[in-house]
Amino acid sequence: MDKRMTTADIVGELRDGMTIGIGGWGPRRKPMALVREILRSDLKDLTIVAYGGADVGMLCAAGKVKKVVFAFVSLDFIPLEPYFRQARQNGEIEVMEIDEGMMLLGLRAAAWGCPFIPTRIGLGTDVIKVNPELKVIDSPYDDKEWVAMPALKLDVSLLHVDRADERGVCQIRGADHYMDDWFARAADKTFVTCDELVDSDYFADPEESRYVFWERSATTGVSLMPGGAHPSSCAPLYGFDVPHFKEYSASAKAGGFAVYYDKYISNTTEEEYQKRVGGLEAIRSLPAPVY
Repeated sequence: MDKRMTTADIVGELRDGMTIGIGGWGPRRKPMALVREILRSDLKDLTIVAYGGADVGMLCAAGKVKKVVFAFVSLDFIPLEPYFRQARQNGEIEVMEIDEGMMLLGLRAAAWGCPFIPTRIGLGTDVIKVNPELKVIDSPYDDKEWVAMPALKLDVSLLHVDRADERGVCQIRGADHYMDDWFARAADKTFVTCDELVDSDYFADPEESRYVFWERSATTGVSLMPGGAHPSSCAPLYGFDVPHFKEYSASAKAGGFAVYYDKYISNTTEEEYQKRVGGLEAIRSLPAPVY
């Protein structure tokens, strides 16, 4: 049961028009090596489902995206992701903007094979007005109304984890695994990059296996990519790269995405990208953010 793949192999499984879930949270534990591989590809017309950060912004800037389903798209200390903001303000993409909890329920519905999950979230807000696909339904048991949050069924999910083995067992050691387990279960296929590939015996230790949050059967492929979340973080291994994010954000006002793309992504491999940002040692030395 060897699920090891290259990032090129993984992106080779993707097709135009797919609905792709991207795990992580804002500038945290994003599968950026896979995002960069998509940026180098000819893929287009994608629907992206994410608690978004630079993953969403870069894909929008490169013209890869048809629609974004999101609860937020932020770089955290830079509140509005600059290229997503441009794409939305210019009307270049379709959007479905929902509450963070509604997105979780949509992923759960897809994972459980349900067409929707009823919720009170969104009632009395403009979420219903700006998303005509959201329906308000009557309870069959009382006189209350509920929002029917539809399943967010994904063709593919892309995730980054701390460690994995060749069978697809994945470990996240950070303080929060966010919604990555539901992204994995909501997708027909889930591809994962990891900072470290370990022997399966590693997970025989209960102290290590307690950080495994989804079944290995949900993992389709695994690619060893140390530092593959950069410039986002992969706690506790490394924090997010504040100077790099500032440079990326500034490019939106001076030269556009082509400047950033030509400097860091165009005609590069992931190894060359990492050399351009200072190397793996520099990535691993990035401190955790302090608030």
